[in-house]
Amino acid sequence: MKVVSLQDFDLRREVDYGTPEQNAVVKQIVSDIRAEGDAALLRYTKELDRTELSAGMLRVTKAELDAAYDQVEDSFIQAISAAAHNIRAFHMREKRNSWMDLQPDGSILGQIIRPLKRVGVYVPGGKAAYPSSVLMNVIPAQVAGVPEIVMVTPPSTGGAEGINPYILVAAAEAGVHEIYRVGGAQAIAALAYGTETIAPVDKICGPGNIYVALAKREVYGAVDIDSIAGPSEIVVLADETADPEFVAADLLSQAEHDEMASAILVTPSRELAELVSSEVQRQLELLPRREIASASVENYGAIIVTESLLEGISVVNRLAPEHLELMVADPMSHVGLIENAGAIFLGAYSSEPVGDYFAGPNHIIPTNGTARFSSPVDVDDFIKKSSMIYYSKEALMKNGAAIMELARGEGLEAHARAIEVRLKREGKAGEENGI
Repeated sequence: MKVVSLQDFDLRREVDYGTPEQNAVVKQIVSDIRAEGDAALLRYTKELDRTELSAGMLRVTKAELDAAYDQVEDSFIQAISAAAHNIRAFHMREKRNSWMDLQPDGSILGQIIRPLKRVGVYVPGGKAAYPSSVLMNVIPAQVAGVPEIVMVTPPSTGGAEGINPYILVAAAEAGVHEIYRVGGAQAIAALAYGTETIAPVDKICGPGNIYVALAKREVYGAVDIDSIAGPSEIVVLADETADPEFVAADLLSQAEHDEMASAILVTPSRELAELVSSEVQRQLELLPRREIASASVENYGAIIVTESLLEGISVVNRLAPEHLELMVADPMSHVGLIENAGAIFLGAYSSEPVGDYFAGPNHIIPTNGTARFSSPVDVDDFIKKSSMIYYSKEALMKNGAAIMELARGEGLEAHARAIEVRLKREGKAGEENGI
């Protein structure tokens, strides 16, 4: 893993909007699904996922969900159940209620909060299975009160036949019963526009490959989406007190996701930088996914040596990482200086996988530097808000002139007259009201 000084590292971030060819493919798939429904969905499933299905085979049956439990270890079921409990408990604290405020003049102002009616969750099934992503998408939607949650996932997880049973068990434990064996851009289009078999949703969430990301961008507006997720990333900010073995292990925990994942250490300690660089190479040799992790480290990894810890914090805020670990002597004294990060892990024993799987906060976090302006998935992602205005006669009589002044200032006479007609009816359209 290369060690560089700050002046030799480019802090600019790039967002992958796909190649022209990829965008053209996605546009065609979305257009075909919208026009042909199940016929196009089945055709693309056969062509792209090499799985031939009929419309009646799209939906995963209850028998399949039950059978999945026989294919996983009891220890996994216990772990996924405990994780679901922690995630639910964390998100329960995010719930908000509708509110109303009675004004002295009799007006009532407020906000009505309602859950979305139907949400689609995409669970990837390409290079690996991610049952944890099921929990992270589904549980906050459930806490928000979404009555209909539908899940889609490729028909062949990781190239193996069938859907990975761990994904199905996670779905069952989370309480999802409507699941379809479709993936890729075609699944996103089906969720957005509906087919004869799959009813359309109001929002689509969940990570996926570049085709899934581009499809989500293509259908945005017809439905809401969570984000356009990029490759996973971690930044570790560490001082001389950090354990190089811990740091290297945490960097590789993200590097093994895929070849484009980014793992960066920022430190004022040249000695730690060199030790971590050596430790990364040692641990790489022992990883089952070492080819993926090696490509990530080689192309998107770095160890940045800064003049001071404060300069390192400035670098972190410019990177705005998805995951940030503070492996410093007193992390609590520094966390207030972190302005941009999706999730912040404090101390030597708050390894990033703790958040990925078990602690409770959501692991669907802004990537590509978008933590500058966006946040992890939470309950708010699955609600909609309506403003409520009950304006009393007294309030309108008092404020009508000001409302008409603003309307006429914008050249909208009909707006002004909608107020004026009421004031005249009440005999208030006199000189004191500016009429």
